[in-house]
Amino acid sequence: MIYGKQSTAGVLLALFVATTLPAGAAVAFPHFGKNKQGQNVVSSRKLTPSENALIDKAIAREKVVIATLKQRAPLVETYIQNMKPDPVMGQVPDSDQHFLGRVDFSNVIGDNVYQNKSTSSGPLGFFKHSGSYITGLGNSLHLNFNQTGFVQMLLVDSNDFDRQHYIFGFVRNEFLGNTPTAVFDVAPMPGTKSEGRFFGRIWIETGDGNIVRFNGDFAGSEKGYREYYHFDSWRTNVQPNLWLPTSAYVEESDPNSPSHTLKFKAINHIWGYSLKVPTKDSQNTSLEVVGATDVSNDAQDISPLGAQRAWVQQAEDNIVDRLYQAGLIDAPSDFDKTLGDLANNILAYNNIALSKPIRVRTMLTQPLESLAIGNTIILSKGLIDTTGIVTQDGAQQMGDLNALLAFQVAHIILGHRLDTKYAFNDQLLFPSTSVFKRIPMHHTDADNEAAAKKAIELLNAKELVGGEQYFGLYLQQLQQRIKGLQALNQPQIGDGLVRNDKDATFWMQALESKSPKLNANDLKQQAAMPLSAFLRFNPWTDQVTVMHTAYEPLLSPSDKMPFEVEPVYLKLTAYQEPSPAGAPAANPTTQGTNTAEPSAAAPATATANSEPQATAPQQ
Repeated sequence: MIYGKQSTAGVLLALFVATTLPAGAAVAFPHFGKNKQGQNVVSSRKLTPSENALIDKAIAREKVVIATLKQRAPLVETYIQNMKPDPVMGQVPDSDQHFLGRVDFSNVIGDNVYQNKSTSSGPLGFFKHSGSYITGLGNSLHLNFNQTGFVQMLLVDSNDFDRQHYIFGFVRNEFLGNTPTAVFDVAPMPGTKSEGRFFGRIWIETGDGNIVRFNGDFAGSEKGYREYYHFDSWRTNVQPNLWLPTSAYVEESDPNSPSHTLKFKAINHIWGYSLKVPTKDSQNTSLEVVGATDVSNDAQDISPLGAQRAWVQQAEDNIVDRLYQAGLIDAPSDFDKTLGDLANNILAYNNIALSKPIRVRTMLTQPLESLAIGNTIILSKGLIDTTGIVTQDGAQQMGDLNALLAFQVAHIILGHRLDTKYAFNDQLLFPSTSVFKRIPMHHTDADNEAAAKKAIELLNAKELVGGEQYFGLYLQQLQQRIKGLQALNQPQIGDGLVRNDKDATFWMQALESKSPKLNANDLKQQAAMPLSAFLRFNPWTDQVTVMHTAYEPLLSPSDKMPFEVEPVYLKLTAYQEPSPAGAPAANPTTQGTNTAEPSAAAPATATANSEPQATAPQQ
């Protein structure tokens, strides 16, 4: 991805605009830089017949990807960190930005103009309003865009990826995960207009000819600058012979930095491809109840207390259902069951019984937050990833997860409920295509104060004592980075770790006194992990799985990278049909997961059966 020199505000706005506005609005990343000559970088060796055939397959398959994307409206998350030099860590985040939106690709690919009448209402009207606001900001900053740059990170060329506009040079064969690929250099065809064309490298899986990865930038004009933003875009096999964009990493280096500090780095994640934009016809469809037994004559009358509890339950069920339908939380997974076991163990170790077991779901976004909705606890992927410090005994990750869960378990025990206005369905009608607006479902400050105090009591159970030191260390590390991670600490729907924008102390601040002192130079001490370090998501099913990464020893303080965006490197595998109902999964993400709900009388054992699996020591 190419950008010209501009202010940080302009850079952030460009990334945001590109994820939210259509091609017809003439919005994208600005293209600057020297016009690149394809013949200077692409190998002049003549391609073999098999290499030519594979390129022809890739050109045809790319058209299928474009057609498929036009039928989808997934969620897109962009998180950006501006970097600064640091004498110990090499570089650290100086500021950050986070954006979340749902994009209807039929309106942002190619020449299809996103047309909204001023009288429109509902989801499209909401999106048009957001787009107009961003366009106004762009004009005030004098940003000129000529294409939809965000789409260019997902597609090599949405209009002209063919032999008439590009030349190809074979580089090598390479495995990406379990997927064999052929690697080709790609450049604009000499003698054709090259501005805005892709210039880089593609990886084509050798079976069906799908492009599974591509990185580089885009050729600019002769009147540009010498600095460019480059991107690395990855796809996953979500359906038979269908590879769709999943993640894209972007960074800009600072050539004037003697320490080789980056100016910024950013990550785009895309998921929720199975989400569909609702139509007006679907809003007034009558449904026949099938498979339900009519027991209305046997139903008992509801008492006033029963009615109140049913009303609260209806609000809670609405919230969980809507969050899942909107693509914000994952589909139930084996890992969620493992977290549920840990939460119920906390109750069992404290001899507390609830009327129904606690369940846990994962919110698929980066900001550090959690929430209790009835007896369902939600933890963000960012929280789980940054606390996913794998050690030989698993104690550190267990201690961190127990502290996170105990905070929301305390809310449940204390009876802290959400606003019952969500019992009305219309209160949670998310716009089908829009920039996500924060939904205030968080607890009050008074409730959070009480929950933090209760959580510390819960962690004093003999089976849990000692683990709180690790979360105290995690909070120390976050406190050190808090000024540069404002967006990461801004919750989308729930409770953050930080009290508020003006008070940067933590709800669980008391745990810091129980932890060792943070020491960046101690290579045996890892307080927090980078983002995307533990969980991987399926962009089609929205399920999360645990990554099993190889052990990488820490060689210097700069290797720690707590809370930082890092390059993407996915283990690519071929699509596998889901296992039939009742059959064991072919590749379970957690081994020996205990799905039985522990009771207060018989605590479940917190062993390897109920904790995330450690694949290699980190210390």
